[in-house]
Amino acid sequence: MQTSMIWGNLAVEDLKRTKSFYEQLGFKSNGYDEVENLASFKFGDNQFVINFFKSDRLASSMNGNVSSTRDGNEVIFSMAAKSNEEVDQWAELVKSSRGTLNMGPKIDENGFYVCVFSDPDGHKFNIVCMDERM
Repeated sequence: MQTSMIWGNLAVEDLKRTKSFYEQLGFKSNGYDEVENLASFKFGDNQFVINFFKSDRLASSMNGNVSSTRDGNEVIFSMAAKSNEEVDQWAELVKSSRGTLNMGPKIDENGFYVCVFSDPDGHKFNIVCMDERM
């Protein structure tokens, strides 16, 4: 069997704050702005979709609790940057948009230039440049 598409669903506490954060980072809405319990954005050239649902709504639909991002990590989404300078620009944009810079920018153990950030709900993203080696 083959799937036609894959996307991510994450839990958030404040949809308005989530929408504002990802809009400030320049991500485009997936067109579900009218849905009350959902913020949905497209990421990257292949337009990978991440849906952000109110925590209680997602927990109810999954018939269980959602992970606590304050106590650990759930998943880390990685996004490619074209240059080290672009990684630096992402880091500055995240800080000015009230995200948390968790690591870097720096060269990691694989020789890639990276930074890791969290959105206001603690969901982690890795920005990595694999094309430039210092």
